[in-house]
Amino acid sequence: MGNRKKLKLAAAIDGTGWNYSSWRHPDMPADAGENIDFYIQQAKLVEDAKFETLFLFDVSHVGPGNIPHYLSMFEGVSIMSAIAMKTERIGLSLTASTSYTDPYNIARQVLSMDKISKGRASLNAITSNPGGMVNFSRGHLGKADQYPMHKEFLEILLGLWDTYEDDAFPRDKESGVFLNPRKMHTVNYRGKYFSVDGPLNLSRSVQGRPVLYMAGSSPTFIDIATSYTDGAFIHGSTLEETLFTAKALKAKLDEKGRRPENYVLTTSQNPIVGRTDAEAYEKYKEIISLGPYSHIPVPLFMGSAERVANEIQKWYESGAMDMFMIRQDHPHGLRDFIELVVPILQERGIFRTEYEADTLRGHLELPRPDFRKI
Repeated sequence: MGNRKKLKLAAAIDGTGWNYSSWRHPDMPADAGENIDFYIQQAKLVEDAKFETLFLFDVSHVGPGNIPHYLSMFEGVSIMSAIAMKTERIGLSLTASTSYTDPYNIARQVLSMDKISKGRASLNAITSNPGGMVNFSRGHLGKADQYPMHKEFLEILLGLWDTYEDDAFPRDKESGVFLNPRKMHTVNYRGKYFSVDGPLNLSRSVQGRPVLYMAGSSPTFIDIATSYTDGAFIHGSTLEETLFTAKALKAKLDEKGRRPENYVLTTSQNPIVGRTDAEAYEKYKEIISLGPYSHIPVPLFMGSAERVANEIQKWYESGAMDMFMIRQDHPHGLRDFIELVVPILQERGIFRTEYEADTLRGHLELPRPDFRKI
């Protein structure tokens, strides 16, 4: 097996689902996207199953044609911080757009979430729809600005997360020394899009820095992701497409002197699982029967638990992914996956049975990064 790590599992908490119709199912709360009790219930279900992390995709530019979840959903830092107070071990991953916000705000918000959760935070930093820029007073910028701005954002973000060295705060009451000022560092960054002095007013994370991801597949994405991030979200409509992007990322990591085994490749799918293939297909038909807009493609991972487990193992052992993210279309999709598929993966020794670390980096088997001053 070419993978150093055991398989990792993540769960996307998409409220009513990443489709137009799941909200109509009798077992799905119609307000799931802004129902804190529903989120907590899902989080505890996933933590009990020993998943590595929860994940929230986000959007800040909506119209009436969006899926119901995007039309009515919590902001990422708020919901993940709330979940942090009701969980103990599972990672908490949110999405934020570098096209829509400033690096100082995100650096402080995500590091605060990391402190609240005692080292369980991560960020998926993405570029976004240029149409949404006007909501953030950036309507004068266009698509060509996005990746150059993204690169500046990531450089500043990493610098701010390393404002303080690990031992910068003696907090010694007897001597009266709270901070060793020589171990505080500013970024003094001047770019085309951002100018940030720093310092950030939070000590360094217990995991060194919050875990940082990007999502995409283009050559520019691959170049930026392998320079700055700890992992990437990749997607393909087939194993071959996903594996093509995975190999390109690993080759670029090698080229830059980074170890691919210290990088996490994640792909998301919406598995629909049953005790038999027929039972899984009936669940799929439940969703597509809910309305005229239920054009949900047949999932790549659909069928009996054994069939789905076999497919996951195939993708994992081929090197197409390190972490498999479950998106829920059926209201019991996560529960079904946990009850039916996870035990098979555990029996095969692919997925662990207990948490072995306290931080998200520990769960993901990522090394703790050294202090990095830009």
